[in-house]
Amino acid sequence: MTDSLSPQQERRSDLARRVRFECDMRGVPLHLEVKRGAYARWLKPLIDGVLALIATILFLPVFLAVALAIKLDDGGPVLFVQDRTGYLGKRFRLFKFRTMVVEAEALKEALRVHNVHAADSPDFKLADDPRVTRVGKFLRKTSLDELPNLWNVVRGEMALVGPRPTSFSATTYRMAHLPRLAVKPGLTGLWQVSGRANIDFDERAELDVRYIRSLGVKQDIGLLVKTVEAVRKGNGAC
Repeated sequence: MTDSLSPQQERRSDLARRVRFECDMRGVPLHLEVKRGAYARWLKPLIDGVLALIATILFLPVFLAVALAIKLDDGGPVLFVQDRTGYLGKRFRLFKFRTMVVEAEALKEALRVHNVHAADSPDFKLADDPRVTRVGKFLRKTSLDELPNLWNVVRGEMALVGPRPTSFSATTYRMAHLPRLAVKPGLTGLWQVSGRANIDFDERAELDVRYIRSLGVKQDIGLLVKTVEAVRKGNGAC
């Protein structure tokens, strides 16, 4: 008769199975020991949800002002809604203020040759993206375009701090990237405040794993403070 698994071993086994299922990558385990203490399991989601709801209410006048500015600029939709990859590879709909022209996604392939990242990188970024609108440049500089992410936190799809959710699915991830799916994606994280905006996805994943390995309330508070300081200085979001 085989020995039964401990509760901790069962959680780790279940986590690996769920990652394989959600990512549709059979046989690829989550090779990372994730801290499952009280903060990560209960306190962090509760604190994130409450703070995000309070922030959404407080920033309501800003939401309305930004929405009006976008409408007056080109008359297009206020929000940009895009499928992103989140916790354990699950796709969810991310909300942002629209900063690009309405046909931005259709123009993406024609501009791919100017991608600042490697040709085989799933990341896409342009040094001076011509698709960004006049209002969009200001929103990006001030990080106001990310404010609707707060609703994703309220809905439980994101956290205040964590790896940024990717637009490409987890089936694009290499094995070394998968550990970043062990926590909910965040509004901000170690990469955003590292001062390394143009690093490739491999390096971003390394920073994300470093964050997850040190997951704790002290680190989260420190990253939130650094994020506020970066926004205050006008560094913008990455």
